[in-house]
Amino acid sequence: MNVKTVTLAYYSPTKTTQKILQGIAEGMHAENVRHIDLTLPETQTTPQDEKEGDLIIIGAPVYEGRVAQTAIPRLQQIKAGKTPAVVVVLYGNRDYEDALLELGDLTEDVGFLPIAGGAFIGEHSFASETRPLANGRPDDQDMAKAREFGSNIRTKLDNVASIDDAVRVELPGNTPYIFRDRSPLADRAATTIEETCTLCGTCAPLCPVGAITIEDTVVTDNLACTLCNACVKNCPTGARVVDDPMLNKIVNWVCKNYQARREPEIFI
Repeated sequence: MNVKTVTLAYYSPTKTTQKILQGIAEGMHAENVRHIDLTLPETQTTPQDEKEGDLIIIGAPVYEGRVAQTAIPRLQQIKAGKTPAVVVVLYGNRDYEDALLELGDLTEDVGFLPIAGGAFIGEHSFASETRPLANGRPDDQDMAKAREFGSNIRTKLDNVASIDDAVRVELPGNTPYIFRDRSPLADRAATTIEETCTLCGTCAPLCPVGAITIEDTVVTDNLACTLCNACVKNCPTGARVVDDPMLNKIVNWVCKNYQARREPEIFI
């Protein structure tokens, strides 16, 4: 099966998912690589044209063992005519639980055929110098494995005459998926240290849900915030922070118990 164009479709607030997808595409040596960035709010209302005949690599981060909830309706906008798909999740070194299976099911529901999947590790959204958790990942080793994964996908597709000869990949996970209850976090959000903030406006356009507005101060819609921490990681003065007693307790526990390096898992 000759694949000339690879489409990368991703929800990637802190760019780790996007980076891994680009590495996989490099390993495939595709003639053309196109991007569908589903991260920002305008993608909620932008129709996506149908994808057919080439390969699509779909990626999203893992939140609480599931596909990031904000990503789901945006991914569902992409329609396909039995296009082969690779599904990829990024998690912060704890566990991806049912997320990869969920992403595979989502892609199949809109018309794709998942022929490979991967779970890679990215720097945890709450990681910092004082609370390290997969800091700097994906690193060089991860990127090498992403390119190797891409090469293996290319080999698999070269050995089938058409998509009709391909089979759905078996992905790990359970149904029903792990229960997701975000109600305890409903009013938790990143905040701004006003003394440090310069009102530069860097944070607002990075927010995947449009929860930040710049007025005389930085205003955050706590109920909209998903705690992706894109604003925290990109604030040039360190003025955006998440400093909440409940969240600090959770993050401290994760950092204490999940320091051992996890490695990417691929299924093909």
